[in-house]
Amino acid sequence: MSARRTGEFAEQTYQAAERFKANALLTGDSLFTPGVPIWTPNLLGELHTRFLDRPDVGDGDFWGKLQQQLTDSPEELDDSPAEVFQLMGEVLYVHYLIQAGVKPETKQSNIERVLSWSPQPAGSMPRELTDGLRSGFINLGNARMNLAFLVGTLIETVEQWKELEMLEKLRLIDSPLEFKDFLFGVRFRSRLLENRQNSGDAERHVLLHILFPDYFESILADEKNKIAAAANFAPYLAQPTEDVDLKIQQIRKGLEAELGVNGFSFYDPPVVERWKVGGPPPPPPPEPPKPSGLQSLAARLYLPDTSFLKEIKDLLEEKRQVIFQGPPGTGKTYVARELARFLAGGDAYADNRVTLVQFHPSYAYEDFVQGFRPTLSADGQAGFELRDGPLLRAAERARRDDGGNHYLIIDEINRGNLAAVFGELYFLLEYRGAKMQLQYSEDAFSLPKNLFIIGTMNTADRSIALVDLALRRRFYFVEFRPDEKPVKGVLSKWLQKNAPQVAWVDGVVKRANELLNDSDAALGPSYFMQDNLTADKVALIWKHSVLPYIEERLYGNDDVRTNFDLAKLRNPDAPAQTDGTSDQQTT
Repeated sequence: MSARRTGEFAEQTYQAAERFKANALLTGDSLFTPGVPIWTPNLLGELHTRFLDRPDVGDGDFWGKLQQQLTDSPEELDDSPAEVFQLMGEVLYVHYLIQAGVKPETKQSNIERVLSWSPQPAGSMPRELTDGLRSGFINLGNARMNLAFLVGTLIETVEQWKELEMLEKLRLIDSPLEFKDFLFGVRFRSRLLENRQNSGDAERHVLLHILFPDYFESILADEKNKIAAAANFAPYLAQPTEDVDLKIQQIRKGLEAELGVNGFSFYDPPVVERWKVGGPPPPPPPEPPKPSGLQSLAARLYLPDTSFLKEIKDLLEEKRQVIFQGPPGTGKTYVARELARFLAGGDAYADNRVTLVQFHPSYAYEDFVQGFRPTLSADGQAGFELRDGPLLRAAERARRDDGGNHYLIIDEINRGNLAAVFGELYFLLEYRGAKMQLQYSEDAFSLPKNLFIIGTMNTADRSIALVDLALRRRFYFVEFRPDEKPVKGVLSKWLQKNAPQVAWVDGVVKRANELLNDSDAALGPSYFMQDNLTADKVALIWKHSVLPYIEERLYGNDDVRTNFDLAKLRNPDAPAQTDGTSDQQTT
């Protein structure tokens, strides 16, 4: 679900908006000449004094007054430097980004006109930004007559934004609704706007869309209210809310399901007729096909389809045992448990049909299969008794259950001494149904055919070398790689559904894995698939979990904290900190 517009030059518009967000709002850099400080408190303050606090200077139209405001200096200021003219040109560029109803040539001409007033050469609009003016999404209508109020709203909003601490800016830029609260909570202090606080509200709605195009519509307030109040859309408003933007999100989600599309405009026929002129009520949405059990499981695991799960199921049916191998955090154990519970018959049976054990270096045959254990008799005498381990207990349950499949999950299977732990089971794994005597028992034993084994193996663990060929021949191996399907894309889908405000984490993980350049040690999505994920929580996970892991993998590399600084990975142009914990890292 996305409010992002499509069409010719639309993407160039959004790219320019991202440049405004990264440069003007966060670093103060110029849009036209990156690296040059233009959107700074000092220059915004001077523009405030010249333009916002002298609204009645000069005669004629907006452009005549603006020229006099910028070129005739008040007593408290010297002549305007070239940077002031450039800042005003860039302000107009941002204002024009998605405005419809003005020809691209006129937009460019007006911007160049302001830059030409500078007595010294001012930075010019680069060619790659001109296409951003060509699309146009919002027709401001009569608001075009109030250009001073619209542009003034943008200037004073950014000026007050610059008063915030950097951590607060980074938090708001990742929280669309909280940014909206800031935006509409700004109380203007200039002579131009102090008595006309709402005259530039159209500019605020423009800003919402270009900064968060996936979240806010490219629609002005009056028409947002009409859409939200349209009787034809009432069935889609399942979640009560007073926020008009949240209402429209629910309507968009309902319409996308009805129309069978992933994106549309509220001005597209026949959608526009339903709210603008009162068209017929929407037909009842068709009953969605009921997903199969495996489809529901794939959806819960954020897999693109059921093919991966079906492949594992087929491998288990053929050989009875598989091992999931991959770097940490790729969901091996989670998928093993969820798939085993599903194949065992679901929640009603899983507790009795799924057994989980975890190997470790001191784990022995006596722990896993069968061995003598200390005991204390009723009269207090110490002794030993033969006890079955989890393998034999799971096998016995499976043998007694003719109608069900049982699953033994061995987590971190390569951390144990496998030859010692499995012993004669190497033979029984290959020849299901055959019998042989165990070390501590005179009774013949066999592995029942309805007992399946799923192991997980961390490829970043150096003990992987201990997995010998004899064991490898008895298991099918299933790869879990962050850069390959089905793990590739899981984090992005999870973030979109559960934590869209920090969707940028997916890009950070991808860039970190590119730097690691080791598919056996790449970062998996599970690090960040946590409840209530926020930017602050991401920073804690990165500092206390991800960075220590990377430092272990790249032991002896002094540049780890610089290269893997969270803020730098999110924005490669941002300055990195040598401890990997810069202020921007909490974004």
